[in-house]
Amino acid sequence: MTEQPSFTVLANLLDEVEIPENGTLSRVVFNADGLRVVLFAFDTGEQLTDHAATVPAVVQVIKGRLEMTLGEEQIEIHPGSWVHMDAHLVHALVALEPSVVILTLQRNT
Repeated sequence: MTEQPSFTVLANLLDEVEIPENGTLSRVVFNADGLRVVLFAFDTGEQLTDHAATVPAVVQVIKGRLEMTLGEEQIEIHPGSWVHMDAHLVHALVALEPSVVILTLQRNT
């Protein structure tokens, strides 16, 4: 018997996390089929310091504004921004206001 294709729906990602006062919150909302999707919620001034993922990654902003460092380059990202990063690219984020981003990691299957 063949397994039927399935799907996952998250109707409103902003309902999945609350922005913590003076903090950062991360929550895995999907982890299957070679994808790991994590929501990050940042209060103003909170940050993720320089780090790198071992797999390709995409950052999408759904609320707020952030300064993002990609290697030596700094950009400002906001709702609607989409950033793809190759594996091992050093990057960092600083929230310029309360913000929520989606991080999608593409693992080898």
